[in-house]
Amino acid sequence: MRIAYLDCFSGISGDMFLGALVDAGVPFELFEATVAALNVSATLERSRVDRNGISATKVDVLVDGKRDMPREEFWAEQDARQNEHHHEAPKAHGRHLSSILKIIDGANISYSVKQTAATIFNALGEAEAKVHNTDIERIHFHEVGAADAIVDIVCAAVGAEALKVGAIYASPLNVGGGTVKCDHGVMPVPAPATLELLTGIPTYSGEIQKELVTPTGAAIVKTLSSRFGAMPTMTTETIGYGAGARNFSGHSNVLRLVVGETAAIDDASELGEEEIAVLEANLDDLSPQIVGYTVEKLLSAGALDVFTTAVQMKKARPGTLLTVLARLQDEASLRGILLEETSTLGVRGRRERRHVLQRRHEAVRTPWGEVRIKIGSAGDVDRNAAPEYEDCRRIAAEHSLPLKTVMQEALRLYLDKKNG
Repeated sequence: MRIAYLDCFSGISGDMFLGALVDAGVPFELFEATVAALNVSATLERSRVDRNGISATKVDVLVDGKRDMPREEFWAEQDARQNEHHHEAPKAHGRHLSSILKIIDGANISYSVKQTAATIFNALGEAEAKVHNTDIERIHFHEVGAADAIVDIVCAAVGAEALKVGAIYASPLNVGGGTVKCDHGVMPVPAPATLELLTGIPTYSGEIQKELVTPTGAAIVKTLSSRFGAMPTMTTETIGYGAGARNFSGHSNVLRLVVGETAAIDDASELGEEEIAVLEANLDDLSPQIVGYTVEKLLSAGALDVFTTAVQMKKARPGTLLTVLARLQDEASLRGILLEETSTLGVRGRRERRHVLQRRHEAVRTPWGEVRIKIGSAGDVDRNAAPEYEDCRRIAAEHSLPLKTVMQEALRLYLDKKNG
């Protein structure tokens, strides 16, 4: 299977990822066309730079002709302006999530790219909302909501799709250290929202005491990468280096992107092995309506899967076994939902390992709109392919069509494309 591996030994930011993509062969013109489609006041600039002995591609987003800069430099400039203008407060430049998603939805880009970009921004919003104890719709995206981050995130989604890989893996992330000044004041590195985004992802702090992983970079790698760890056995095809804004002494401030073919899968561990939590509760005195509501709430809160099984309980009473599959970091919150929403007096829990096929999406264009096809593969062999239900449901509702008709047509188009 063709994969991409992100070597984040110097962290990751949006511009570093774009630089690595261009350096690995993604056409810079594709990003320029994407920025034009977004219709925001931004342009892109490409240059070749040296980062402590490594030649790398630097991609800058220019907003109103001005280059983006690291956070501490931005806020140092704001402080200088504040002093110059007699302590006038710096003007915030940003947007709410709804306006950002409206810009993305209105752009002339593929539906799958829109979905990926929206997922990245939603991850940012959820992290900020949790850190500030507020609702996601009330979050004002200061730095990350500006045009430069919209460009970074949407171009990241476009570039990841252009790589045409079955999966993206990443190394543990070097987050840096020290403190950083942002719109809320001085924060520890990694910043609270960044660390929230990196929950469940391996990180470490090296010798560089600066912010190496930005919130935007964290959201991008969290959304696009399906696995974190050492570089897998692979045959390298191409390598790209994306430069960070700073040039550190004795440290190459670059993100390395390696694209190539993995070895054929010959054991279960290559399928993508992970440890998950399994939560269970027996229910025999609860309304089916509440069971259904609880299932929906668990899935919305991040459960990998939720299902029910009919069981017979003591005194021959019919009951329901409610089972939840969860990421380890979500175990406690999902257990809390079970205890709060159901009548159970206890929740059983255990850890299990599961092996999963590598997953990717390909899009087909039906007569009624674009549908993503979810593909499960092992090595270079596709094992399963199924149209995304939500895409088909939306089209069926919009065009008053039977759902099965949309799903059958989407799968037929995919198989025709695959078989030539």
